[in-house]
Amino acid sequence: MIPDKLDQKILKHLLVDARQSSRQLALKLGISTVTIISRLKKLEVEKIIKGYTAILDHEKLGFNLTAVIEVVAKKDKIIEIENELAGIDNICAVYDVTGTTDTFIVAKFKGRDDLSEFVKKISSKPNVENTITHVVLNTIKEDFRLF
Repeated sequence: MIPDKLDQKILKHLLVDARQSSRQLALKLGISTVTIISRLKKLEVEKIIKGYTAILDHEKLGFNLTAVIEVVAKKDKIIEIENELAGIDNICAVYDVTGTTDTFIVAKFKGRDDLSEFVKKISSKPNVENTITHVVLNTIKEDFRLF
């Protein structure tokens, strides 16, 4: 299912404030509350809307350091390593990529010591051949909302 223009408008409003009621959303878009509810249900069933969440300021929570880490795994263990990485709390994203690197991860850390310990722990896994760590100096944009 590809969202139509109305679905896209609904999604855009939810990305700004997912806490608004269906009634509030209907008033903003000039359509009935029943239409909003049925559209939301359809978007949830189709897994276009996977859930509702808050957008946090990581730095205010003490996670002042962002790193992008490349991981090269043994060829028959890539998926196993990626799934293991995906379960670690401070990892925000795990990407299975093409090229000389198998996986990119984006992770947040409270400081250099946490990053150092994390990289050493990942690098010492028996199925990890190599890691390359990039420390983010400045975040210009970090927003996965598309609409």
